[in-house]
Amino acid sequence: MIDVTLIGTGGMMPLPGRFLASCLIEYNGKSILIDCGEGTQISLQKGKFSMCKIETILVTHCHADHVSGLPGLLLTIGNQGRTEPLYIIAPRGSTKYINSLLIVCGYLPYEVRIAELHDTKPQEFEQTGFKICSIPLKHHINCLGYSMELYLKPRFLPEKAKALNIPVNYWKQLHSGNSVKVDDTVFTPDMVLGDTRKPIKISYVTDTRPVKNIQSIARNSDLFICEGMYGEDEQKQNAMEKMHMVFSEAATIAKEAEASEMWLTHFSPSMAKPEQFINYASDIFPNVKIGKDLMKTTLKPD
Repeated sequence: MIDVTLIGTGGMMPLPGRFLASCLIEYNGKSILIDCGEGTQISLQKGKFSMCKIETILVTHCHADHVSGLPGLLLTIGNQGRTEPLYIIAPRGSTKYINSLLIVCGYLPYEVRIAELHDTKPQEFEQTGFKICSIPLKHHINCLGYSMELYLKPRFLPEKAKALNIPVNYWKQLHSGNSVKVDDTVFTPDMVLGDTRKPIKISYVTDTRPVKNIQSIARNSDLFICEGMYGEDEQKQNAMEKMHMVFSEAATIAKEAEASEMWLTHFSPSMAKPEQFINYASDIFPNVKIGKDLMKTTLKPD
């Protein structure tokens, strides 16, 4: 099971009831945090999340509302006794900005490993059990969107193993994809495993104008989290100038990508009640929710 929580849903500056846009993805005792603006660790504490379980921080871009919370978070993690390395993955050119922020941390009892990704083409890598794909977005500085896929092993079918008289002590090896030999008979995994299972997919996109690449990573997402800086279509010109999206543009992407569900996030401070504008999205893509701080869902395999 994968737990997905919006740690914050605001853009530009934190508000008393809305922290800056960030997302936590928890799986198998470890976590991936996407972005870390001012106050992120406060919201994490409100949600009673273990910050020591954060293994990787994916940065969309280095505007202050997405990275200024890093020093405080990393210091807190250090004070909680972490010694294992922590990975920060960000767009090309981000290392100098992140290292500048980390100067105020002084000594950390663990290593921070920073890796930069292409900002002109998609890049795939694995982290914390997920296959992750990054894509370049269209913003004022280098900016990335991410998709995370969890590939699941086929289910083990004990009735098939029993019918073949395979001893129980060999079942785990077969489920792990290894063949076993019992006496003079070789048993292969396909003899006792079910069909290939659909991966669980989460996509996260913020601070961008609509670009074709977004559809590629959002395609068939179980959950597509997308920015909706402004609600009304009348704000589209403003969104274009500031390199953001309105609700209807995000919803169109979700529809064309055939996502199962979409959450809107990264709301303008001027939009006090984004839920008032949900029809601009729901008229295009019905299965949409207005993101709220600490809104959570659990994605379960088929």
